[in-house]
Amino acid sequence: MKLQMIGCSHHDAAVEFREQVSFSSDQIGAALLEFRQRFPNGELVLLSTCNRTELYTTSDDDVALDRDAVIAFLAQQHHLSADDVVEQMIYRSGPDAVEHLFTVASSLDSMVIGESQILSQVKQAYDQACQTGSAGPLTHAVFQAANHAAKRVQNETQIHRRRVSVPSVAVGEVVPEVFDSLVGKRVVLCGAGEMGEETLRYLIQAGADDIVVLNRSLQRAEKLSEQFSVQYAPWATLLEQVVEADLLIGTTSADQPILTHEQFKAIRGQRRDRVLLVLDLAVPRDFEASLDEFPNLYLYQIDDLQAACQRNRHEREKEWPKAQRIINEETQRFLSELNHRATGPVIKRLHEHAQQIKQEELDRLLPKLQALGGEPAMKKEIEKSLDRLVNKLLHPPLSSLKEDAADGHQKGLVKALRELFRLGD
Repeated sequence: MKLQMIGCSHHDAAVEFREQVSFSSDQIGAALLEFRQRFPNGELVLLSTCNRTELYTTSDDDVALDRDAVIAFLAQQHHLSADDVVEQMIYRSGPDAVEHLFTVASSLDSMVIGESQILSQVKQAYDQACQTGSAGPLTHAVFQAANHAAKRVQNETQIHRRRVSVPSVAVGEVVPEVFDSLVGKRVVLCGAGEMGEETLRYLIQAGADDIVVLNRSLQRAEKLSEQFSVQYAPWATLLEQVVEADLLIGTTSADQPILTHEQFKAIRGQRRDRVLLVLDLAVPRDFEASLDEFPNLYLYQIDDLQAACQRNRHEREKEWPKAQRIINEETQRFLSELNHRATGPVIKRLHEHAQQIKQEELDRLLPKLQALGGEPAMKKEIEKSLDRLVNKLLHPPLSSLKEDAADGHQKGLVKALRELFRLGD
């Protein structure tokens, strides 16, 4: 019984293919239930995000649930041919699959190394498998161990504490330099594209509770506001919104500044010298650089933020070897525990088998000794001698079994002992 992983990610498959094999939450639930029906003795945890789709499986019958069976199952779920799927999927099994899962959960395989969302997604995938009953002993153990490995990486390295996207640096590092909190602060977000959406996510995570979105296409502003339950306003109200703003953010694709020095000068008096933090995340820039000349206005432009991102990336790279060492340690620890756990029942049954033989011989021998006038002390000495004999006979095979377990059962001694001593399963 071993873990296997079949999947694809941004590393090895184009987005068009990843879209074809991705699963919604409802689709995951249906797939897990169908898997249970098709492979009653199998286990499956299905991880599907915007950047990866991975199926972690195992079974008592490795032949029935091999690589081809999982590929066929995945292909059928999306009405694809198995040949099309297998060409773009990677396959890992045994220790490689375990190490891969630990690496994914620790965000060392993510598009943005160190992002925190992936561990939550791994947990959700495991929880959903538990709810549908498609998780089992091995997937329980390996996903709990993956969570432990990821927590170690988080706690023992700085890799998660260095923001590397422009919006995350802007909201997570620049905003706290000006405001203790975004609660109660008026945030005006200009632009409803990808950069605007990512920025909005970080703003909400940071506690912003008074956000208004502006976009030249009112429909896009409305759509984004509905998605995140924030306000939106017509583009024509930009200057009115600036008057009320505490934090102004530009993420548009405009080819000219959306707020000039002269425009702000005209409305500055209405702001009554309140502090205004301006974050310009756009290229070309949304705000004239000369805005920084006004007192109580703090302007951070894209070059400043990108420089911070680059510094953070460099710091994360320095933490990579430490994080990788943790993954290696946790993988070896898990595999060692797993291999020793597999030998436990065999060792127990072998001891029981030997003890049973010993007891049968004692039951045969002791009545004869007693009939011959044997004393109780003699009985105890005979029992001790038989126990020593049993232990000496079992010591070499059990030592070899433990060594083989530490090496990943490469010699197959567990199976050999079961057959030689007829210990059963």
